[in-house]
Amino acid sequence: MFDYETMRLIWWALLGILLIGIAVMDGFDLGVAILLPFVAKTDVERRIAINTVGPVWEGNQVWLILGGGAIFAAWPTLYATAFSGFYLAMFLVLAALILRPVAFKFRSKLDNARWRAIWDGALFVAGLVPALIYGVAFGNVILGVPFRFDETLRMTYEGTLLGLLNPFALVCGLVSVGMLTLHGANYLALKAEGPLVDRGIRMGRTAGLTTIVLFVLAGLWVAYGIDGYSLAQMPHDGPSNPLMKSVTREAGAWLANYRAFPWTEAAPVIAIAMLAASSLLLGMRRAGLAFIASSIGIAGILATAGLALFPFMLPSSLDPRASLTVWDASSSLLTLRIMLAVTAILLPVVLIYTAWVYRVLRGPITEAFVKDETRSTVY
Repeated sequence: MFDYETMRLIWWALLGILLIGIAVMDGFDLGVAILLPFVAKTDVERRIAINTVGPVWEGNQVWLILGGGAIFAAWPTLYATAFSGFYLAMFLVLAALILRPVAFKFRSKLDNARWRAIWDGALFVAGLVPALIYGVAFGNVILGVPFRFDETLRMTYEGTLLGLLNPFALVCGLVSVGMLTLHGANYLALKAEGPLVDRGIRMGRTAGLTTIVLFVLAGLWVAYGIDGYSLAQMPHDGPSNPLMKSVTREAGAWLANYRAFPWTEAAPVIAIAMLAASSLLLGMRRAGLAFIASSIGIAGILATAGLALFPFMLPSSLDPRASLTVWDASSSLLTLRIMLAVTAILLPVVLIYTAWVYRVLRGPITEAFVKDETRSTVY
């Protein structure tokens, strides 16, 4: 079996894969919700947009559950620290995620324009808030989170919800909103028809180009305006105690991995290239290719952040020594091995089932479809 160092690296990579899965699979239905008030002008068009994601959004959230479960089991110190520190922000995300199914189910209960407008607004909020908060959280991780541990490893967090909404984190939040809006526009172009798609294409291309600009801005900000964290040499197979190391903060430290391993520079290049290609393909009405390109672009953006941070997972701005890394925040070797075996069995099942569902649900959502009263699942 793999040794402790290798298992920690494997689970760091798996966590990245799960985060990408959340962004790609749950991201396009958040993007469709963000676009809803701007691209759907009539009730029929709004129903078409909603029904493109209505049958699949619940299944997409399996990736969110998998991600949370992986952090809980593989990185318990990270789970406890992040969920405690970002408690109010995560409460907002949870409230938005609860609001979404309520809006889906209640919208069609009354044939009343004001009633439906209220729930359409709720869907927009339920799409925008998680997309924004996810990006804001990533931005704060790059900046460093205000927590510390005492000698008994009891954590203290000294930040506030408003403190999370700092300028750099908000730029990262807008990157998240932009890339998911492009992703949602690609999905609409793939699954819908009519003027709804035309408006979605225009907004999607604008979102894609805006995301590129903001992503480059965030990268320059990291390179020249933010002190990164540098880890002193420490054993990679030692105990999970974050206080048994030395950490310093210095300008340009987040670029150290890119300087040491030039191949990592492929991540931001791929992100920019794929976002640009997705915007171009969307304008050419090559929706399938555009959706694939935006998926790869999203993966590139998340990989850019993950590779820059490695081996840090949650840096501490109060006490850099307390920062959580791949080498000191994991579960035991036995736990990681058991989880890897379970993942090797269950993850392919999730992938196969997801592929089967999307094959069954292939084809566009049309006006005739949403007006067919014999379909009990139409929203």
